[in-house]
Amino acid sequence: MPAPTPFTTASAMIRRRLLRSTRTRGAASSGPSRWTSPGHEEAPKGFLFSRPPPPPGQSRKWEDWELPCYVTSFLTIVILGVGLNAKPDLTIETWAHEKALERLKMESTLAASSATTTTTTNDNNSSNGESSDNGEDDESTES
Repeated sequence: MPAPTPFTTASAMIRRRLLRSTRTRGAASSGPSRWTSPGHEEAPKGFLFSRPPPPPGQSRKWEDWELPCYVTSFLTIVILGVGLNAKPDLTIETWAHEKALERLKMESTLAASSATTTTTTNDNNSSNGESSDNGEDDESTES
């Protein structure tokens, strides 16, 4: 039989480590474990919060602290829900977007006013007999 190769040895070692770490905790076949135990009680000894259930047909009586606690919790949830949804948007992205819209509006207003001024100037120049082509002769006036 040939000698085991380093690859075979390494794979066997990894397989052993993985099998040890993936064993099922608390399973009957694995024996006792420090993480789980079968327990020592055969049945539960008490009730939830050590309170016996009321007799059949009767409802549980509220304690003194329950009503204020429930009302306060409900109002807290309502106030936070309304308050957090109504808060203003103060992010830097929103501020930058608003500033960009203001600039675009200002630029379009300036462009519109300069176009009106240019049109008015051209109209005044053509009524005086001047050319509107920045000093070039107008072919329609030569004929």
